[in-house]
Parts: sequence; structure tokens; C-alpha cells
Amino acid sequence: MKESFKVCFCCVRSFKVKTSEPPQEIKKLFDDYSGDGRMSADEMLRFVIEVQGEKHADTNYVKDIFHRLKHHGVFHPRGIHLEGFYRYLLSDFNSPLPLSGEVWQDMNQPLSHYFLYTGHNSYLTGNQLNSRSSTEPIVKALRSGVRVIELDLWPNSSGTEAEVRHGGTLTSTEDLQKCLNAVKENAFVVSEYPVVLTLEDHLPPDLQKKVAKMVSKTFGGTLFRCTTDEYTGCFPSPEALKNKILISTKPPKEYLQTQVSLGSTTDESVKAKKVKDAEELIQDEDEETVAIEYRDLISIHAGNRKGGMKNCLNGDPNRVIRLSMSEQWLETLAKTRGPDLVKFTQRNILRIFPKTTRIDSSNYDPLVGWIHGAQMVAFNMQSHGRFLWMMQGMFKANGGCGYVKKPDVLLSNGPGGEAFDPSSKNLQIKTVLKVKIYNGEGWNMDFSQDHFDRYSPPDFYARIGIVGIPLDTTSHRTETDTDEWFPVWDKEFEFPLRVPELALLYIIVKDYDSNTQNDFAGQTCLPLSEIRPGIRAVRLHDRAGEVYKHTRLLVRFVLEPR
Repeated sequence: MKESFKVCFCCVRSFKVKTSEPPQEIKKLFDDYSGDGRMSADEMLRFVIEVQGEKHADTNYVKDIFHRLKHHGVFHPRGIHLEGFYRYLLSDFNSPLPLSGEVWQDMNQPLSHYFLYTGHNSYLTGNQLNSRSSTEPIVKALRSGVRVIELDLWPNSSGTEAEVRHGGTLTSTEDLQKCLNAVKENAFVVSEYPVVLTLEDHLPPDLQKKVAKMVSKTFGGTLFRCTTDEYTGCFPSPEALKNKILISTKPPKEYLQTQVSLGSTTDESVKAKKVKDAEELIQDEDEETVAIEYRDLISIHAGNRKGGMKNCLNGDPNRVIRLSMSEQWLETLAKTRGPDLVKFTQRNILRIFPKTTRIDSSNYDPLVGWIHGAQMVAFNMQSHGRFLWMMQGMFKANGGCGYVKKPDVLLSNGPGGEAFDPSSKNLQIKTVLKVKIYNGEGWNMDFSQDHFDRYSPPDFYARIGIVGIPLDTTSHRTETDTDEWFPVWDKEFEFPLRVPELALLYIIVKDYDSNTQNDFAGQTCLPLSEIRPGIRAVRLHDRAGEVYKHTRLLVRFVLEPR
């Protein structure tokens, strides 16, 4: 069979079209585990236990595989032929991640012991400067598993109501009640674990009172309230907060202090007087219905960065808080006080947000936050790109519930009380990950003939890498397989890992072009802690993270402890 590409009105280039064929190693495995060119149920069971590492497998598991293969027309009552075996290996049933979608991690630890799937300016549909505000991205985020939604609250033009908008920009406004309704209606569609609503409010006390009443009425019994001091020194667990919505913002006093600290004056005595006057203003108002009513909504208190970069991580042994800092602050502290960041996040919650210059809604490297224990690494979910793929990959873990347990290395200290240092050069190799990428298929069904090249089939190559602590972060590239819709690479790479618990594996496929930018052809990012060993079908996703229907790779994973 040939495929033709028209170069001009009188010239046509023809290429022989190959089909997806089992690699030699797959053929040998089939021969080793079958007899007379056919693999029986018992032989398949031996294969999935010995090669795929699925120790739980039994005859019913294999019967399920055979039943699924009936739909491919490659099944025989006495067993499967090589083509059937190859179709099984490339099937959705043979995913590198657990198929059950079950939450398997311990969910009874304090919230500070988990990474949370976190959004930034969750109401924006595009850039940070002049895009539209809407409930649509809120709904999409929640239905994708995001557990932390951020709303910016400002007074409307008349000062009589609170509205949602990105202050100081040309973005449009959205009705607060609509946003709250969107959260209420979609919070627990894909996950029953708690949703945190962070309110970045810029409201006077009278509007805070209105917002408090609105929030209470909208969420009703799903709103979690801290009515006692039970959780002052320790956050509750995700398990205890199932189907609950938590409000996180600054209490009125801290809010006023922040507003003053953002003022133009540098005179500390003037600042102190402004804080005192502002606090007296709150007291002069009806405290029972303004300050206290708003304060009582808050179950995760957002604190100030008192003392600047030098003292912000000191913490309070009797009280836990959420501290927010920009990606620049994080990068600086990571270089100078990495272990202090880790220790602070063992009890407190740290939220990282993008720098203000990211007006295009781009994102930053989330690993800097995660390897230092930051629970809320806030991302612009409406964006695309490699960093968002990492975010999506991380939260494929633990059944996609939006909560991933932090590894013990971030929660325990050494004999002298010292916390983990992600930048240490003395970490020992724990595991070697071997990844063999055999081949790929499906592009001819998910893309048009001339999508990658008008005059020839694509020239695919794959880049595969690890992101994690600095010593573990590396990548490799396959050779380019030219003029092939069904690329064959048959290449193995090794990754020595010191902290595999914090590592993500990514694969990006591109079409090589010598004269222009290489064309994107698919990507995936997988949490290493959940990858099943063996030969697996790795489905690829588009730039937005949506999975392609047919495009996938055949990859073998081997983890060798050291």
C-alpha cells in the first residue's frame, strides 16, 4: 500500500505505508509464553504475573482480557495469536497507571500532609489583562479534579455589592452569586474530597458582611466551620472533610494590616497608627455582624508574611495558617532556606502563585514548590504548556481525587531535627528506572494526512525525561524515524533516582522539521509512584491535556531498587 503527496500540479511523491507491527522483543516474549503460535489463558496468566508484575492477577483477570479482545476480532476460544497479544499490549486495559481509579492513599492525615490540585484566578477564561471572567473555567476546573478555587472580590462601581474580577486590569466582571453557585453545583462531581475556596478579598467591612451571608446561604450544610479551637494547632484531614467546602482568606484584622503594608508610606509608626485606626473602625462597626460573622466563615486562615523573607517561615507552634508567596519568593527561599520551607510545610499550608508579569496566563515550574512541601501550587488552568502537563500528571495519582499524599521524606526530620534538603548533593540513589520505548501508532487516525508535512509522512522522535529534585531531573531523546506514521525507536533509557517519590515521568513526541519549528505530536506526564511495571500502552494527550483517541506508545517500565 502506498501513500501519495502532491508536490505540485504535475509531481506526486509516493511512500510505502507500513502498518503497526509487533517489535522483535514482543514476538520473542509471545513465543516464550505460548505454544503452537497460540497463547492460552494459563499462559497469559503466567505472562501478566511474571512480566507485567500483576501479582493479584487470576483466571478471571485473564478472562476479562480475552473478552475485551473479542471486539478486536483477534480472539480464538483456544487462545490468542500474536496479533491478539499485540492488541492487548496496546489496549486501554493495559494502562501504565492503575485502572481502578480508586483513592488508595491514607486520607486521615492533616491537610498539610497533602498536595492539593490548585487553581489561580479560577474565573478567567484567558490572559490576566483583558480576558473575560466567567463561571465556565470554574466548572471545568472542578470537573477536572481541581480542589482549590480562587476568587478575587472587589466592590462594584457603586460600592454596594461585591463582584468577581481581576483588579487593576481590563478583565470583565462576573457575578459573585453565579460563581458560588458554580462551585456548589460542581464541587463533588468527580471527587468527594473537600474543596477550598480562597477569597482574595479587597472589600470594606460592610461588603464582607454581605459576602458572609451570601456564602452561608449558598453552601449551607456543606460549608465547614471551625466552631471550636480543635483545629487551631492542626488542620483536619481530607477524610474528615469529605463533601465539605472550606473558606480560606485573611481574617479582617490581617486583611487590614495587609492593606496598610501595601501602602506607599515607609514610616513604621505611621503604618502602626493606620492599623490601629483601621482596627478601631471595625470595632466601632457592629462587631457581632461584621468582623465576627466574616471571621467565622474562615476555616483556613491566611496569614501575613510578617518580618519579610527573613522571618516569614518562623511559624507559630500553637497555630497553623496558610501562607501565600509568589514564585519569585519561593525561588529565592528555595536557594537559601530550602529545609526551612520543608519544615514550615509539615504543619502549615504554603500557597504559591504566579508572578504578576505572567499576563499571558503562563505557568511556572511546579516542582520547585512540591519538592519543598508546598501544598497549593496555584496554576492558570486555562493555559497550555509543559508545566501544566506536569500539574495534570501529578494529579493523575491517588485516583485523580485532587489530593496526593506528600512522601515521608517531606514529613519526617533527621535525628537532629533537620528537615529534608531537596538541593543536597549527597543523596544516594534509591532506584533505577529503565524505560524502553518500542514504537507508536494512531497518528494517521487522529491527524489529517498533511497535518505534519504537506509533502511526506511525518518524521517522529520522542523526548523522555524525569522531573523531580535537581539531581533526578534529566531527559533523553530517541532518533528520528523518518517518513513514518508508525515510528519504531526500540530504545532504552536509564534514570537513576534519589527521590523517586517526588518524580514525574514525561514523554513528548514531535515531528522533526529541519527548516521550521518541530511540530507537536502528543505528550503525557505520569507520576512515577503509580507507574505499573511491565510493557504498557501509554496514551498521548494534546496541548490542553485531552487524550487522543488512538495515538499511543508501547513502552516497557522496569524499576530496580538499589
